[in-house]
Amino acid sequence: MDALDDLSSLFARLWRSYVGLCPSAPRVRALLGGEAVVNDHVAYRTYDHPRLGIAQLAAPFVAAGYTPRGDYVFEAKKVRATHFERGPGDPKIFLSELVLGDCSPALRRIVHALAEAVPAGGFGDPLDAGRPWTLAHGTYEALRSESEYAAWVAVHGLRVNHFTARVNALPGSPTLAEVVRRLEDAGVELSDAGGVIKGSPAVGLAQASTRADRVRVALAEGEHEVPGAYYELAERHPGPEGPLYEGFVTASADRIFESTAAR
Repeated sequence: MDALDDLSSLFARLWRSYVGLCPSAPRVRALLGGEAVVNDHVAYRTYDHPRLGIAQLAAPFVAAGYTPRGDYVFEAKKVRATHFERGPGDPKIFLSELVLGDCSPALRRIVHALAEAVPAGGFGDPLDAGRPWTLAHGTYEALRSESEYAAWVAVHGLRVNHFTARVNALPGSPTLAEVVRRLEDAGVELSDAGGVIKGSPAVGLAQASTRADRVRVALAEGEHEVPGAYYELAERHPGPEGPLYEGFVTASADRIFESTAAR
């Protein structure tokens, strides 16, 4: 992504890859308005390892004109995040990483061993690098017993975790509650962690999300079914100064993370 004009093709490519982890996404987007749906933000998960952290994922976006606009801490999940913006109409980027120093020595040993498979110079394309390491099912389960977030990164690597429909820009100007009813009536399973709708106009942002699709992945012993990615909905409301709030709400995002929790 060397030129600013490459953003549309980049997000189109990332969408095609993301659909592999969220096969229901095209149907959900079609229910919302198809090609008319505006992407509010794209999110990634990673570890704060020198070869895998936010700085590595952010570099291509920064080169394309994105700048950091907000930092967030999720203490219970041992995760921190930064969101990046470029200009009006451009999707925001939400990058989060597991803080390894806050995790158990056993988890840190596993992650450092996995990271040995990452080239010392980093990925040529960190935005869709996938999983460069071999992963045993027992290792996945050991990570999941401590951190669902850690297990998700281990099994999928650097892949888009979710795309997000901007409810404010949907055809017909529906509210988030109306969109939720539309999807539920169509049989789409939504995450109810913290309630189906997280946040409110009072905090400037209301969110909902589908429950992550189950996908099959190749592990050392063969294929296993694990949670993949999900589709998010974001309805933005005016902040204290009048314009729509364009940041994120930690309490809501904390529960959105749980969209990938195993059923």
